[in-house]
Amino acid sequence: MAVVEQDYPLGGSPFFQRASFTGNASEYFGIWIVNILLTIVTLGIYSAWAKVRRNRYFYGNTVILGHNFEYHARGKQILIGRLIVFGFLIAINVLSHLAPLALLALWPVMLVVFPWFLMRGLRFNARVTSYRNVRFDFVGTYGGAFKAIFFGAVITVISLGLLSPVASRWFYKYIFDNLRYGDRPFSTEPRLGALYKVFGAMIAIAIGGGLVFGFAAAAGLHGVVVNSARAGLSSAHVGAVAGLFAYVFAGLYYRASIRNVIWSAATVDHRHQLKSDLGRRRYAWIAISNVVVTLLTLGLMRPWAAVRMQQFLAEHTAISVDGEIGVVFDQIRSTGSAISAEYLDFDGFDFGF
Repeated sequence: MAVVEQDYPLGGSPFFQRASFTGNASEYFGIWIVNILLTIVTLGIYSAWAKVRRNRYFYGNTVILGHNFEYHARGKQILIGRLIVFGFLIAINVLSHLAPLALLALWPVMLVVFPWFLMRGLRFNARVTSYRNVRFDFVGTYGGAFKAIFFGAVITVISLGLLSPVASRWFYKYIFDNLRYGDRPFSTEPRLGALYKVFGAMIAIAIGGGLVFGFAAAAGLHGVVVNSARAGLSSAHVGAVAGLFAYVFAGLYYRASIRNVIWSAATVDHRHQLKSDLGRRRYAWIAISNVVVTLLTLGLMRPWAAVRMQQFLAEHTAISVDGEIGVVFDQIRSTGSAISAEYLDFDGFDFGF
């Protein structure tokens, strides 16, 4: 087995190479502001083409092993998909006014339809993405999506959340195990124990953080309550805000941790190992501060926030290729690059899964 030595070893291994993001906020700002203005002028219609321009920029600047990704969707495809979803939502809204009781009968229909939208969205996103001139694909079935969503939701509710790591494992295995790069399969085998460890940490942070901040606010620790009272706030308000912050932090901590577990258990072609090592607290800080800065600048710093997060995600994602890189990708190209026009001609249910 020939392995290329990497410049940025991951976890002490010389065999992993990190991705990188080569874009910058000033470049993306030009794309973003034009997208916003044209979307407003066209009453939202241009948003489909705006999504294409945005993704082409972010995909094209995400680099790993010396090559970038490409995004091939067309605005018309995405617009058609959005119109179908929009029409479905309008029909539900009209029915809720004309026959409110009939809306109850639609819930089972929505539970049946949503997994189909999920499946189509995953397939669309995969098929319009390429790397080294080889397209991705998604071969998941409706039945698999139904199990991953419907049965996952059922066991989560019945168990009062205790089986949510099991449901999460079903969901992410459905995504990864049905993803293809050319004709080479992805797969992931996350340990259930690792998922429960993440789940337990999230619950502990949410409850513990809420209690600590709540008690601190109620007791007026370091004058928090006194200062809040001057501003017309009560200790209950401060405690509520602190509890909300703890809940948000727990959710972000969970999201980063789940990504690390799922990606680090994933392989391509059962040989090439993926890796994610997001710092959970750093991820939460970037996500929260991005929102704060975006709000304080009335949205003008949104491009900076988007680029900042993409850089962080890319730099903490890596792959270890089993074999000489050029030979491996030549073999994949020889068997998995041919895609007919019909293969890509479908509605653009681009939900960003």
